Amino acid sequence: MCLQSGSVDSELDCAFCGIAAGTVPSTIIAGSTRALAFMDINPVTHGHALVIPRTHTTDLLDVGVDDLAACVDLAQEIARRARDRLGADGVNLLNCSGAAAWQTVFHFHVHVIPRYANERAKDAIGLPWSAVPGDRAEIDRIGAILA
Repeated sequence: MCLQSGSVDSELDCAFCGIAAGTVPSTIIAGSTRALAFMDINPVTHGHALVIPRTHTTDLLDVGVDDLAACVDLAQEIARRARDRLGADGVNLLNCSGAAAWQTVFHFHVHVIPRYANERAKDAIGLPWSAVPGDRAEIDRIGAILA
């Protein structure tokens, strides 16, 4: 359940609160009492995931220290899984805080982006990237590997 720190209207409009509440479909791969990890539906690399706090906070400047720590802990676990289970050569963690920094969903989140040396089919990232819908079956398949 996503615990809202602001108005109820904000929670109803927040896709990530909906994922945390189970009312918006997603491929959840891990979770704790404070944080949740799920597959990005617009992946820029093979295994691209997001980690959010279960409590609604707008961005990096709004998230509480305990929720931030929980997100970082979970992001580290997902990065390990990407290396160990998907064969990633490296991992980027990315947070976009504010519209000018390309934040498009205003619920704090960290991108866990596996990187693959010399495998263009799995790693087509450029910054900034263009969000392109991914193949849902492939997203679910990779999510099952990381779950």
